[in-house]
Amino acid sequence: MIRFRIRLMPPAPAAVPGGYDFARRAYFQGIGATGRALRPIEVVKAAPEGSASLRARLSTHIHGQVAGGAGGIAMALATGDQGAIPEADAQAMRRSGLAHLLSISGLHVTALIGAVMLMTLRLAALSRWAALHLPLMLIAAGCGALGGLGYTLLTGAEVPTIRSCVAALLVLGGMAMGRDAITLRLVAAGALVVLVFWPDSLIGPSFQMSFAAVVALVALSSSRRYRALTAARDEGWVAKGLRGIAALLLTGFAVEIVLAPIALYHFHQAGMLGAFANLIAIPLTTFIVMPFEALALALDVIGLGAPAWWVVTHSLDLLLALAHRVAASPMAVVLAPAFSHLVFAAIVGGGLWCLLWRGSVRWLGLAPVLIGTAIIVLTPSPDLLVTSDGRHVALRLPDGGMALLRARAGDYVRDALAESVGYDGTLSALADMPQARCNPDLCAATMRRGERRWQLLVTRSKAMIDPRILAKDCAIVDIVVSDRWLPRSCRSRWLKIDRRMLARTGGIAISLKTGRVDRVRPEGDTHPWLPPIPPPRPLRRPIGGPSLQASPQL
Repeated sequence: MIRFRIRLMPPAPAAVPGGYDFARRAYFQGIGATGRALRPIEVVKAAPEGSASLRARLSTHIHGQVAGGAGGIAMALATGDQGAIPEADAQAMRRSGLAHLLSISGLHVTALIGAVMLMTLRLAALSRWAALHLPLMLIAAGCGALGGLGYTLLTGAEVPTIRSCVAALLVLGGMAMGRDAITLRLVAAGALVVLVFWPDSLIGPSFQMSFAAVVALVALSSSRRYRALTAARDEGWVAKGLRGIAALLLTGFAVEIVLAPIALYHFHQAGMLGAFANLIAIPLTTFIVMPFEALALALDVIGLGAPAWWVVTHSLDLLLALAHRVAASPMAVVLAPAFSHLVFAAIVGGGLWCLLWRGSVRWLGLAPVLIGTAIIVLTPSPDLLVTSDGRHVALRLPDGGMALLRARAGDYVRDALAESVGYDGTLSALADMPQARCNPDLCAATMRRGERRWQLLVTRSKAMIDPRILAKDCAIVDIVVSDRWLPRSCRSRWLKIDRRMLARTGGIAISLKTGRVDRVRPEGDTHPWLPPIPPPRPLRRPIGGPSLQASPQL
């Protein structure tokens, strides 16, 4: 038990259009505020020895056996805790299409349940009486179900894990009854269980990507040509191995194609080489890393787990080397700026039509998929980004790069701004650009789009600026941006973005060539996780003069 002072803030909404909306997620998780502790921190009562949870003790033990990024991945595979994975390794796993190995989902649950069933069958078959008189498959399925439930609880019971566990239990039940359980009804049942308890997960990337991948795999496995490819036959091991590789590549391509629009919508990037990377990574993880890690944990009880940990360490080092090698390729990911909800809905709806229907009618779903894809490809990246607090401004340079107003902005802000416009490079400092003129309080920049030159003025300090000078500067620019309340005498030629406006719109993205202005908060949006919109301030009438008119706003 500890005592300290804290500084609390409301959960932050999306900083820019298409960004991560933590406020919405926090609302459904029951989080009312976030913040940081302020020194001094006083320990009122120390925790008793051995009070840490099993998950925490297991994570500490694994990290003590396997160091570095390999140890972080070993922890994630066993307990679902990804906190010890270095950011560089996590980024490489994401870019290479191997990030799904870090989130406990179908691959891990299936591997564990399969291993438990195999061990149960082999051990029970050692008894002749048991092999002849007991329903060993039913017993093995029951043990596998218990193992899957325990693994789900141990790893935190996240949505992908719960979905996988429910699906695995249905498969085991189907096997026990002699039924074919690998059907779309299985997916529907798993989705129903998740949505009953966590309905908000429907709009999250975890639910969408998890179920989209499973639907694609089930639809592929039910196709006639895929069944013909994977059907058992009398042939040599070379031909059998080649067919296995072809089947694994087909499943990888199917999953990559289905997940690409979801990844582009939520994260503005999608993997392109994941199918090839998974060709090595999935067998390595399933047949070497996870079994030897389980063996190492079991042998540690008697202090003989070192050889198994050696295999785990070197296997994970190989996995990380593969991830970094693939991630370094310029073809590793495809980027896209934020696009509309309607485009995303059209692509998802068309994809589901293709996957769920049978016969030639299924190909009608390709029309919305192709139209939506064309819209994404042709959507121009915004020329100007303003975060919801007005402090951070990014603009696109003539060479395609991006420049940032505040050179000392943190990595979170930089990543949020770069991802929302589909930019994968380094953000330069605006003050260093030849088209910008900056002093300690203001920055003026010129942006040429087509035949027009746009003039931009941005405040960059908290210092008071003479209203007469500010009004004169505002009058000669097209757009003025500030993180403060600008006086009404500051009237730009097109758009004035200050705290008053950002309180109503949230972050803003502007495409100058088309004049399109996107905002985080649509007009009339009153969702409970958003801060209330402050009432407009009344216009003041100067003594003996006409009333001032407000500048045009969104």
